[in-house]
Amino acid sequence: MHQRKITTTVAFFVSAASLSFLSPTSFAQNDEQTSPLSEIIVTSSRIETPVRNIGTSVSVIDLDEIRANGSPALIDALRTQPSVSVTSNGGVGQISYLRIRGEEGFRTLTLLDGLKIADPSGTQVQPQLEHLLSSGIGRVEILRGPQGLHYGADAGGVINISSISGAQELQGMLDLSAGANGIQQFSTHLSGGNDQADFFISGARFDTDGINTRSSDSILRDRDGYENDTLHGRFGVNFTDDLRVDLVVRSVAGDTQYDGCYHNISGTVHDCESPYEQDAARMSVSYQAPYGSHGLAYSETSTTRDYYSLGELGFASEGELSRLEYIGTITSLQDIEIVYGVDLEENENNGESRNNTGYYLEYLTDFDDQFFVTAGVRFDDNDDFGTHTSYRVSAAYVVDLAGGSAIKYRGSYGTGFRAPSPYEAQYNAGPFASPPASTTALTEETSKGFEAAIEYYGKNELHLEAVYFDQHVQDAIDFDLATYSGYIQESGSSTSKGVELSGKITIATQLTLLGNYTHNKTERPNGLQRLRRPENIANIGLRWSSLDEKFRLDAFYRRSQDSIDESFGTVLPLDDYNVVDFSATYAVHPSVSLYARLANATDEDYQEVAGYNSQGRSAYLGVRFNF
Repeated sequence: MHQRKITTTVAFFVSAASLSFLSPTSFAQNDEQTSPLSEIIVTSSRIETPVRNIGTSVSVIDLDEIRANGSPALIDALRTQPSVSVTSNGGVGQISYLRIRGEEGFRTLTLLDGLKIADPSGTQVQPQLEHLLSSGIGRVEILRGPQGLHYGADAGGVINISSISGAQELQGMLDLSAGANGIQQFSTHLSGGNDQADFFISGARFDTDGINTRSSDSILRDRDGYENDTLHGRFGVNFTDDLRVDLVVRSVAGDTQYDGCYHNISGTVHDCESPYEQDAARMSVSYQAPYGSHGLAYSETSTTRDYYSLGELGFASEGELSRLEYIGTITSLQDIEIVYGVDLEENENNGESRNNTGYYLEYLTDFDDQFFVTAGVRFDDNDDFGTHTSYRVSAAYVVDLAGGSAIKYRGSYGTGFRAPSPYEAQYNAGPFASPPASTTALTEETSKGFEAAIEYYGKNELHLEAVYFDQHVQDAIDFDLATYSGYIQESGSSTSKGVELSGKITIATQLTLLGNYTHNKTERPNGLQRLRRPENIANIGLRWSSLDEKFRLDAFYRRSQDSIDESFGTVLPLDDYNVVDFSATYAVHPSVSLYARLANATDEDYQEVAGYNSQGRSAYLGVRFNF
């Protein structure tokens, strides 16, 4: 059935494309001021680029969509996007992994206001997205596929997050909400500025009693709660029209209760707790020259986490990440832009550190107003795993149709590599490892990915997109779930191949329908499906607003199908599931809004990770004050 749907939709796109070439009147110019093709994206090549010129796959979530989703956890808004799947070990604040096109969460780079949100204290250097609240977030760009060129060769996808944009006046927001499972949230932000300086400050306090996270906890059957305190600040000063300095500071303190930890006397117990703290800062200087631009930035991230069993400290971990980066552009050449840069990064995990230096160059050109090409190369020098070269090429071709419609063809190909994390290497050499992991000398992973797409832009905000992708990770490193011996390397290619279909249309002035479907066929070198990667995921959203736009109702449907897990070498099929969420907002005053959210309205009982429960039906109410 799914294959038939894919074939029908792709056939529609191909037919529309063929007609565009046959029509002699098809080359009517698009209105660049109103066309969605003129929307600016910065993540693809790290410079402002209109959608029209981009050959890669980028999806965008704006402030309106984040608030419509209604979840306090940003990861719930991210999981509504094409090819994004999330697995959680039991509700808000529990360990969560976000995979883009089936690649591991540690191959996904996350930036917040330019600051790399990564935790080197864990098993891999990766973002801990379960600690990222949605409050204070204004925009997210998700770049799918291998993106090692600009962001480090291990970037199998990029999530670029921006805090809410400030205005040239003092303004702020206060948000209070409460609901099921003891959830309480208080968040606020304040921003302001003028031509010389600007600032944005946000803070949030989140608490929940949680749920019983693990189905094996048949003794305590207690709720596993979570607390989060987040402070974020962004400050900028324009010293001249061409010279600007920015400072970003961030502090997150989380405290997670969970099940299934180990106690040296009692064995496996379900009274577990893990406090988490991360402090980060980034300072950058940018200069706009007549021929281009220069940017220099330095950032530091410090993370600590403790693990308690029955109230006793079992072990602790800490990590630090420091990054110095320079990016330059040349924009004065006709029809050509050049982006180049260097980044020096040091990761430290419990006293063991590693440096990596990368250099990159990308060439961007538009042959005319229809055809755009980019080509770039990156060179990395890793302390422990030597030198590597990776690259990316992309192209886009736009056919403008009569009436402002357009068809866009695009494609890209990229490569990358990932060195084993300091923790992976340490663990296999430590006392807890056993054969085969202890006898395995880990080497770097290499990756490559290809995509081809066609998009249609029409009236009434109609946007249709079909993408075919094919990605390979060679010699992937995974934890040994068969014997729990440590980290092993699967010799051969781990693949993710599939199709992404998405669409959006405004049916009436007050009604918008949007949705996406991803079919992703994954395979390990042994021929088995890759773990915790649904073969089929679908999202459908319906938005309705009253004529006076005071009342708005949003409905979200999410389906996951054909996913597996593994325990001690036994493959465990995961049940398919369907989740329906509703959210509503009513503006009682221009500065006061009431909102509500009903999550998992049908009380679906499902697991994203074998043995871990998911949250059932739950409702929340809140009030938002703008001043």
